[in-house]
Amino acid sequence: MIRYLEAGESHGKGLVAIVEGLPAGIPVDLELINTQLARRQGGHGRGGRMKIEKDRVEILTGVRDGKTLGSPVTLMISNRDWANWERIMSAEAGAAVEERVVTLPRPGHADLTGGIKYGQQDLRNILERASARETAIRVAVGALAQNVLRQFGVTLWSHVVRIGEIAAQPDYAKLGDALYDTAVYCTDSTASEAMVRRIDEAKAQGDTLGGVVEVVVQGMPLGIGSYVHYDRKLDGRLAQAVMSIQAFKGVEIGLGFGAAQVPGSQAHDEIFYEAGRGFYHKTNRCGGLEGSMTNGEPVVVRGAMKPIPTLYQPLHSADFLTHEAGLASVERSDACAVPAAAIVMQNAVAWTVLESFLEKFGGDTLAEVARNYQGYLDAVKAVMQ
Repeated sequence: MIRYLEAGESHGKGLVAIVEGLPAGIPVDLELINTQLARRQGGHGRGGRMKIEKDRVEILTGVRDGKTLGSPVTLMISNRDWANWERIMSAEAGAAVEERVVTLPRPGHADLTGGIKYGQQDLRNILERASARETAIRVAVGALAQNVLRQFGVTLWSHVVRIGEIAAQPDYAKLGDALYDTAVYCTDSTASEAMVRRIDEAKAQGDTLGGVVEVVVQGMPLGIGSYVHYDRKLDGRLAQAVMSIQAFKGVEIGLGFGAAQVPGSQAHDEIFYEAGRGFYHKTNRCGGLEGSMTNGEPVVVRGAMKPIPTLYQPLHSADFLTHEAGLASVERSDACAVPAAAIVMQNAVAWTVLESFLEKFGGDTLAEVARNYQGYLDAVKAVMQ
């Protein structure tokens, strides 16, 4: 039903995305999109690039008078830093490619493998696209998806549950807009203070930290996804979406890996029934997904982000051209981008949820989707009663 293609380099002119398949008549809240972009740039531990870029989205096509037209929507985020890189990154022949050449690949990055795969001599031609700067446009696309989901009472929140060795005790009552005015987007204030101190220590040492973030999707009706086809299983789609984010190395839903450590009596959610309420669960160990479909409980997804591979005390490397020993190249970097990664994951999940949502309820207009949605809810209610 829906798809998008996005493009752009870290120090290029900007980032763009073309989103196809959104129904007509969807209100587009620019402030929602720009707020998500601002939150992506926030969080304690961010580096110098965030002082340069103040991301805001521009809508070039597909929206008129604040609503989608049903035609492709084109989003653009301009790179302010382009002014400092225009000579080097120009698409025209004669660009100053000899400036800022990168030949010392960074361990843990795409530099070495990408340079070999694409036959490049200057590893800048790899890192410019592999950079996590790309996630800015994905956040804009995901925020556009949130515009749609909110029409049906579906909301998403993200928060940090671990940075380095410091783990938080989540307080789900604190999920809300005010959370993103805090230093590390963590609902545990005691853990937050410890996380800030740990980030400062890593920064002073020229090191970086990773962590774990969690996304909670509230208001999803049951039955979204499928157990029938492997490529329509919502948990599989969510895993792919999370693992496609730069630096993410693990994903789990509900108890996740913890389910392998407990007996079945502690791994599953017992089913109860109450007249007027219908079927329900007292726990949500499955993270809102059973048989690869939503079961009416909040969807809970976690992702593990490794430390950023660009270190100001760089790791050992070998020159791509001369093979001589050296230290990895240093680009602008963050000591910790885990809070920002929470926002990226929130919007990656939003797009994936919307894909399955519109497969179930899709139509050419928002009104048609709403009719399909309400008809399904009525049918579910009849069964639940």
